[in-house]
Amino acid sequence: MQALIERIKRDGRNLGNGILKVDGFINHQVDAELMDACGAELARRFAHLGSTKILTAEISGIAPALMTAKYLGLPVVYARKAKPVTMPNEVFLTLTPSHTKGRTVELIVSPEVLGSHEKILIIDDFLATGQTIMGLVRLTQVAGSSITGIGALVEKTFEGGRALLQSLDVPIESLAIISSMADGRIVFAE
Repeated sequence: MQALIERIKRDGRNLGNGILKVDGFINHQVDAELMDACGAELARRFAHLGSTKILTAEISGIAPALMTAKYLGLPVVYARKAKPVTMPNEVFLTLTPSHTKGRTVELIVSPEVLGSHEKILIIDDFLATGQTIMGLVRLTQVAGSSITGIGALVEKTFEGGRALLQSLDVPIESLAIISSMADGRIVFAE
């Protein structure tokens, strides 16, 4: 999606070690107009799947998931990283490594909001190693639901996440695909 690519070119920063700083418009401060356009595009790409809910990870996935849900008319469930007292004692929980946090994080979902036989569309801000998305897949599977598709705003192909997710045999869509971040550059795939 050209608007997102142009914004990354203008305001994104390569911090090294595969870290792309986009917190001025995606995941700390959010550009609502850009997220709305991204949500509309993701919804267009996944409209035919018959999804019943969107699942994402707290917190950076919430904005693109909400905007996608707006256009698909679906509720959004986000996996929490800490269990609030309002959740039941029995929860769906998985552990996943976080590249940007430099540690393992919990992903927790209440069975009250993720039931069996749901058709889940996963939307997140990044597809890099695929570990966070695989954590969301595990939560979906343990709930007894199925994955209909996976969408990301930004994909870093050099981190291998798509290959990890290919075995799920679902559509995978990314709006901006980065093929390299070597030598301080940000190179987009053609």
